[in-house]
Amino acid sequence: MESSDKVVETVIVGNYVEMEADGKAKSFKSKLSKFLWDGGSAYDAWFSCASNQVAQVLLTLPYSFSQLGMLSGILFQLFYGLLGSWTAYLISTLYIEYRTRKEREKIDFRNHVIQWFEVLDGLLGKHWRNVGLAFNCTFLLFGSVIQLIACASNIYYINDNLDKRTWTYIFGACCATTVFIPSFHNYRVWSFLGLVMTTYTAWYLTIASFLHGQVEGVKHSGPTKLVLYFTGATNILYTFGGHAVTVEIMHAMWKPQKFKAIYLFATLYVLTLTLPSASAVYWAFGDLLLNHSNAFSLLPKSPFRDMAFITFGFACTPLYFVWEKAIGMHECKSLCKRAAARLPVVIPIWFLAIIFPFFGPINSTVGSLLVSFTVYIIPSLAHIFTYRSAAARENAVESPPRFLGGWIGSYTINVFVVVWVFVVGFGFGGWASITNFVHQIDTFGLFTKCYQCPPPLPPMVFNTTSAPPPLRHPLPRNHSLTP
Repeated sequence: MESSDKVVETVIVGNYVEMEADGKAKSFKSKLSKFLWDGGSAYDAWFSCASNQVAQVLLTLPYSFSQLGMLSGILFQLFYGLLGSWTAYLISTLYIEYRTRKEREKIDFRNHVIQWFEVLDGLLGKHWRNVGLAFNCTFLLFGSVIQLIACASNIYYINDNLDKRTWTYIFGACCATTVFIPSFHNYRVWSFLGLVMTTYTAWYLTIASFLHGQVEGVKHSGPTKLVLYFTGATNILYTFGGHAVTVEIMHAMWKPQKFKAIYLFATLYVLTLTLPSASAVYWAFGDLLLNHSNAFSLLPKSPFRDMAFITFGFACTPLYFVWEKAIGMHECKSLCKRAAARLPVVIPIWFLAIIFPFFGPINSTVGSLLVSFTVYIIPSLAHIFTYRSAAARENAVESPPRFLGGWIGSYTINVFVVVWVFVVGFGFGGWASITNFVHQIDTFGLFTKCYQCPPPLPPMVFNTTSAPPPLRHPLPRNHSLTP
């Protein structure tokens, strides 16, 4: 995973064995390459977490506010931000536990990226691995689909000469270039640009909404229906469930034990983007957002709006790793061979984005059916079962923080997360999001060419070759058309 011009040495920090890069660049070229390409610092992880967490759903959060109402929208963001930070902490501790045990057995991970299903396999066995692999891959697949739909939807509002389906074709081809990025270790420039653009987009939404002001006769009637209420809630559940790539980001770090604080700070930063932007757009447009899942569709066209964009690639990278391992190409050192082997992964992402272009409703559906288990329920249960015995708790690499009540406190929180997310997120959220999703299919149909696009204006035909027809009742010569 590290670049070839470095000597890699093993460093022991506490009970945890980590791989840290050493060595100096020998030329300006290698220094530049290291600066742009070699990203394993805490800052790189923070960029990746913050940009990956909210980028693809930022423009749909005002839509969720119109379904939930202002107060519920704000409270659900704070609540699920807290829950997401907790389960990201659980995933990080389980990763460190797994990696420490394996490195004590002298297993070398220099040419191998550890993934969540391997952590479950090493700590709990193959049945947990299979369940984790199924949920994680399906979620990441649809997460990539949502990112691609978001790109096509956004670019349509910049240039509507092409419909959204055509833009999906174009961006599907462009986004296939992510096969050349080896791992999250090499996402430095991409993640930095992603965070810059996400930040710009959020503050553009906020400022533009206040400058636009409230539309005439604006109404803020949400929540009005339980279906819409739980649909909006599961979209926010999805928003703060972006840590399905936690293990891959941690593995790219030189000091993964710092990740817990990094993810918490990333979540706090994301809240400074999502709360003002969603609140401002909902304040300005109110119930109009119920039929406009992309906030761009209501803001007037301007150069500032056209500069806003969403990056793509974070969710599909772990899928590349899984596919490489399945076909035996993961430890291949040829970047071109690995890139070629990854291309089949792009095809189903492309195809599903064309079938289900329902930007907004698809977020809620994925949130309730996949995110609820992938990054909330399974990590909480895995933490409970990994440390269920006294010996496991005594020999744990990291113990839960004392201010949360230690092992008893963590067990209580885990049980609460499992029950809440299963009942509210998967149960009510699944019912509401599927109902709404089916309604979108009934209304627009599969493979719809341009989802929620304004209807085209009827063509105006002017016949300039012949004189206008005479009036049926000619006016007198001295009659005027104006009083």
